[in-house]
Amino acid sequence: MRKSSPAESEWAELRESQSETLKVPGTALAVLIDLGEAIDLHPRNKADVGERLAYLVLSRQYGKNLGVVSGPVYESMTVEGAEVRSRFRNAASGLRAKPLPPVYELSTLLGRTARLVRNSPNSELPGFQICGEDHHWVWADARIEGQTMVVDSSQIAKPIAVRYGWADNPTVNLVNEAGLPAAPFRTDSFAALTANRHF
Repeated sequence: MRKSSPAESEWAELRESQSETLKVPGTALAVLIDLGEAIDLHPRNKADVGERLAYLVLSRQYGKNLGVVSGPVYESMTVEGAEVRSRFRNAASGLRAKPLPPVYELSTLLGRTARLVRNSPNSELPGFQICGEDHHWVWADARIEGQTMVVDSSQIAKPIAVRYGWADNPTVNLVNEAGLPAAPFRTDSFAALTANRHF
């Protein structure tokens, strides 16, 4: 089930580690955050997974002109008073808020769903969190301004960091013009739960 308050997440840290592989030349990342299920780590919707991977390979390895083949990727942020503005790659034609359904999948195999409760009822993008110098995270309101996201909260007067999709099973709906989902991200470098784990 989805949590009612922002919290640290080992799954979010795993996703962050996976995105670090993009630093290796010749790699790409198909973001699947919108395809998973609450109680199953592996998406059963293999068609969309395969399509996203195919677009990346056809575009990057075979030079096919397919337009935008991956979702928005966080690039930088600036603090503007009580707001944080984030900039993205792969958002040349602007960002979008994909409509959210009234329920989300717990398990398609078992036919189980749960009612979707928005963390920030007044925001069309419910997956954002914001914090001040005390590192206390709260749900944030977020709005799209062209190729950027502006995030704030009435609870945080002096923000220092933003997170998006930072949960085991987050509610996310930020996409680009191709309908491809933004990769979850954080702008902070606070200590990770899994920093000293060895596998």
